[in-house]
Amino acid sequence: MSEHGDQVPGYRMIRMEALPDAPAAALADVEAWQARKAYPNVLGGGGPVFGVAEELETGGWRIISSCSTSFPQGARDTMAMLFRGWARDALDAGDTESQQEWLRGAERLDWETVDELTVHGRRFRVVRGDQFIRMGPTGPEPPRPSDPDPAKVGHGNEYRGRTKGFVIDPYTPTGMSEGILRMELLSLVQARGTAPAAVRKDSLRALKTHPGGVLLPAEFTAAEFSDGHWAPTQMTNPSPQGSRDTLTSYLRVMAPVMEQLDEETRAEYGRLADRIDAERCDEIVIDGCRTRIVRVERLVRVGPDGPEGPRPSDPDPELPTAVQTQQLREEGVFDEDRVLSEEEAEQQRVAEEQAKEFLRLFEEQRKRREAAEGS
Repeated sequence: MSEHGDQVPGYRMIRMEALPDAPAAALADVEAWQARKAYPNVLGGGGPVFGVAEELETGGWRIISSCSTSFPQGARDTMAMLFRGWARDALDAGDTESQQEWLRGAERLDWETVDELTVHGRRFRVVRGDQFIRMGPTGPEPPRPSDPDPAKVGHGNEYRGRTKGFVIDPYTPTGMSEGILRMELLSLVQARGTAPAAVRKDSLRALKTHPGGVLLPAEFTAAEFSDGHWAPTQMTNPSPQGSRDTLTSYLRVMAPVMEQLDEETRAEYGRLADRIDAERCDEIVIDGCRTRIVRVERLVRVGPDGPEGPRPSDPDPELPTAVQTQQLREEGVFDEDRVLSEEEAEQQRVAEEQAKEFLRLFEEQRKRREAAEGS
């Protein structure tokens, strides 16, 4: 769909087509349309996410990472890790020239804040995605029946999702509901007074520099209703079960240690986790607060030169790994002969005790799930 037909460049295209020969896709399109009625408001959620994409000779950019880090540096570190993996492959193949080229690219990322590199004739970029949730009278939208959820209880981390390998190409046909959602999201900007001036300025600029866009496969998080509003409590997962498993791990492992729960509360949290496992439920009440597994849409904006990278106003507090290591050495953190202060020694002791308790509770959870699967 476009206003000017063939005169509109490909990156601004939204091609909507009926999908009669794809029942699953057609069902997903119907559910998306129904969600517009049940959850009519589209809200920004959780800030931007970042990943790594590679430009394809055939057009578009293929995502080669999870596209879920909260800061650009996480994606840069992932790019360096990928380069080192390809360097090992080149070495195994006896191609030392390619190995050195990949290692040079990785080393540059270790020291510099670089969001795009061409290595071995291949172009890579840190790409940026905005996150959104649908909100209705009852709260945020939960997972849809058509959302893939194949993992067994306790095995959510084994489902790698559909983002890695996804091709960012606005010219790819989409269903009617997704096309309309893309049109809605592409027109959104930070409202005046709801964000810092620099954030709003970048949001307005993106309308011109990256007017097109593509929706990535949806991901999921847990959100808690507290003080009159919903807020996410975990990073996104590729599947609803991944979010449920993260929530039950919090209830059984993290909360007892981090929140120093008494035995009665630990037992109650354990019962809630058991219920989530048994029912694969997407909503539960914890300490009087509703907690729900929530569906998260992610939009990557696209311009004439491809997908949008990090914006100047995006939080980017992390340093390149080599720079960070150098600073820590200069501060004496890596000095093995340095004598810890009493406060540092106490902090280290507490951390070691917490680590032991984490491991104990994690092992209990693992044995419980193995027993449940074997019964």
